[in-house]
Amino acid sequence: MTRRNRAVIIGVSLLVVAIPLVSGCSVRDIVDDATGGQVQLPTSSVPEDFPSQVPLYDGEVLSGAGLGNTDGKVWNVGIRVPDAGAVTEIGTQLTDAGFETQLEGAANDDGGTVIASTPDFGVAVVVVRDDGGFVANYTVTATPQN
Repeated sequence: MTRRNRAVIIGVSLLVVAIPLVSGCSVRDIVDDATGGQVQLPTSSVPEDFPSQVPLYDGEVLSGAGLGNTDGKVWNVGIRVPDAGAVTEIGTQLTDAGFETQLEGAANDDGGTVIASTPDFGVAVVVVRDDGGFVANYTVTATPQN
């Protein structure tokens, strides 16, 4: 990253923090106002309403967020995993929890993918290499019940 890019990122970050402070409201207030409270800002924990039916790999939670309401909800959780082979264990955890696997991409040195579903949820897990090792990124969607 160049010095110029760093300066731009720092400047934008300062604006994002400073504007709410000056206006007397928080980033959460701004997001809630803009979305009607249907967005959970990213944190380093699993969202409180994350579905318990979806098993998560036992690792450090790096990020968690949610978007939507009872008409349609999407969650995203990032978890540190030891290596690309964790995708195989994640696939087994989903199958053991009653999910049907639609796609299981073979793990290679850089990661792997699992896509599975039940009548209530769709789950896509992508394991990728990052600067700190490997991360399993879970995207979970609730299937609207009519």
